[in-house]
Amino acid sequence: MGPRRQGEGGGIMVLLLLSASFLRVPFARAAPRFPRTATANPKAFLLLPSSSPLRAFCPAFRPSRLTCSAHASMAAATDDNPLLADFDFPPFDRVEPQHVRPAVRTLLARLEGELTDLEKAVQPTWGKLVEPLERIVDNLEVVWGTVDHLKAVKDSSELRAAVDDVQPDKVKFQLRLGQSKPIYQAFNAIRNSSDWESLSEARKRIVQAQIKEAVLSGVALEDEQREKFNQIEQELEKLTQKFSENVLDATKKFEKLISDKKEIDGLPATALGLAAQTAVSKGHESATAENGPWIITLDAPSYIAVMQHARNRALREEVYRAYLTRASSGDLDNTNIISQILKLRLEKAKLLGYKNYAEVSMAQKMATVDRVEELLEKLRAASWDHAVQDMEDLKVFANGSGSLEANDLAHWDLTFWSERLRESKYDINEEDLRPYFALPKVMDGLFSLANKLFGVSVEPADGLAPVWNSDVKFYCVKDSSNSPVAYFYFDPYSRPSEKRGGAWMNVVFSRSRVLARNGLSARLPVAHMVCNQTPPVGDKPSLMTFREVETVFHEFGHALQHMLTKQDEGFVAGIRGIEWDAVELPSQFMENWCYHK
Repeated sequence: MGPRRQGEGGGIMVLLLLSASFLRVPFARAAPRFPRTATANPKAFLLLPSSSPLRAFCPAFRPSRLTCSAHASMAAATDDNPLLADFDFPPFDRVEPQHVRPAVRTLLARLEGELTDLEKAVQPTWGKLVEPLERIVDNLEVVWGTVDHLKAVKDSSELRAAVDDVQPDKVKFQLRLGQSKPIYQAFNAIRNSSDWESLSEARKRIVQAQIKEAVLSGVALEDEQREKFNQIEQELEKLTQKFSENVLDATKKFEKLISDKKEIDGLPATALGLAAQTAVSKGHESATAENGPWIITLDAPSYIAVMQHARNRALREEVYRAYLTRASSGDLDNTNIISQILKLRLEKAKLLGYKNYAEVSMAQKMATVDRVEELLEKLRAASWDHAVQDMEDLKVFANGSGSLEANDLAHWDLTFWSERLRESKYDINEEDLRPYFALPKVMDGLFSLANKLFGVSVEPADGLAPVWNSDVKFYCVKDSSNSPVAYFYFDPYSRPSEKRGGAWMNVVFSRSRVLARNGLSARLPVAHMVCNQTPPVGDKPSLMTFREVETVFHEFGHALQHMLTKQDEGFVAGIRGIEWDAVELPSQFMENWCYHK
């Protein structure tokens, strides 16, 4: 999907349609805030003026008698655990790996009690079913969402170990919730009631989605089949997480130190500066862009620069092969993990009554497997002859340039010679465009466009919310009356030592009527935007490639859909409850403005 676009091949349709679940694309996972507990310290909340929009983030909560003991345990844990404290925005700056285990276990104990209470008292009405269910889902996702986000942007062995310890408990609770027959039956009762036609379209969509999700969660399975399904889900969660960790570790592991400038002939000044800056961070304190030494990595800004500009064919081949074969050997080998994932997915599909996992994947999308295959064939047929001609053009151009490899172009040659051909035919050099795309200027242009299109203003709000890295920016989105309607974080730069690759948007809080308080109509939405673009070098700002500009516009499209929603039903507000293929429309819409004169 769109949020994982940065780097080559980020928009391949077949990966979108058949592998979204495997990749666990984050923009579709909501992570609303953790509610105020009955015993939480109210001082921070009382400091807010009565008109403060931040009060919208503090939903009321009243535990039943059955959950009092769990609340007492939580109150004790809250005192020194930022994940369980009362907050307006997640305390990203204070959460440490040692907080994860007690926070998740304490929370799950309370939610288990609340779920039991709900099942005993459930009725097929909005107030007795959907609203308490939304609170339960909210409670879990804000804590886990905070932890999961930190794992993506601030990874460490300690955090991995903590997540590994509590993840089975989290999955177990999610399965218990998804397979709850009282809740499933109550939703079906609403669907089959005489009041169905009087429900709003949003509420109908929620009911239908909850019924479908329950079926896909195995609610119809019994005894041995359910036990087998749950075992598969636990194993898939572990395997997909391990797959991602291996890719990150393999990416970090590759470093090529170069001292002879002839070896990196052709690399532009920005790439040399970044390579020297990387060398400095690795202990080569005297490294400079002019004289080196330089360190080449598999992080996108470094890898793409080598593929596009390095005249050293052997270097291009080495870096290309390293990039393409990440996590395919040694301790980080994903080969067997992929085989296990495919095997388990097929077993899961068969248990749910589908022929294959592709059908399971498409069950929550607009398209079908047949339509996907039809589209792919149309694309292949339309592009094949042009691709063949492009290859011939490259060969002719490379041969005319005196290239020894002209008649034997390999994968690591195509990007390099494509760039040279474009420079020759159109006199366009991507590096020459970078000074026009300094990050501050790009963001000003993006926010100006949002104002022109949607009538909203975006203002810096740094310091209002804790952040996980000093490079992270925080913004407030205001409507035409200057009232806040949303907030978002922006983490722009690559950090290969701790941050996974790609680019994505994610939900922090969803707009929600149920979680509103103090007279406000709804809780305000908050989003993450995360990219991996070229960081600043020296005293210069980040000078972006046009591709990086596109990526920022793309992710902001996802964020706008989430933030500008006027839907107050939390389960379908923003990007929640939208088919995975349909969710790409706003991001592509915003990306297209990059080409508008």
